[in-house]
Amino acid sequence: MIELDIPGYRMVGISHLVLDFNGTLACDGRLIEGVRERVRALGERLEIHVLTADTFGQVGAEIEGMRCTLSIIPGRHEAEAKLQYIQKLGLEETACVGNGRNDRFMLKGAALGIAVIQGEGASTEAILSADVVTSSILDALDLLLRPLRLTATLRS
Repeated sequence: MIELDIPGYRMVGISHLVLDFNGTLACDGRLIEGVRERVRALGERLEIHVLTADTFGQVGAEIEGMRCTLSIIPGRHEAEAKLQYIQKLGLEETACVGNGRNDRFMLKGAALGIAVIQGEGASTEAILSADVVTSSILDALDLLLRPLRLTATLRS
């Protein structure tokens, strides 16, 4: 668990980390270098979940050996399905990271939503739904590995 008492913002207690795959953990279906190690480190403190439509059909091979739960989301109503997934986990104890329009509801509903802008870009709706925006998945994961960075960003 990661606990933060962010002055002027709120108390945040995170037990689950939900990660979009394509455009977030991966570019063109390939895991971004440095992600595996960070997810491994976060897996010691959080339950990690990867949600994807598996556009490139290789997510299983790419995350093999990572300590996480993989869920393939059907191609229709992905945004709603992702929100329902985190509702089952518990919105108040879930952090989400994503970049796509289909991530907007989970980013907004989670206790902490982080949007990433990388090679595949990010939808405006995802950015506006997030609490924090980073320029890479590595920076997003580092915020959770070094949570005082979140405090510095979110305090009022």
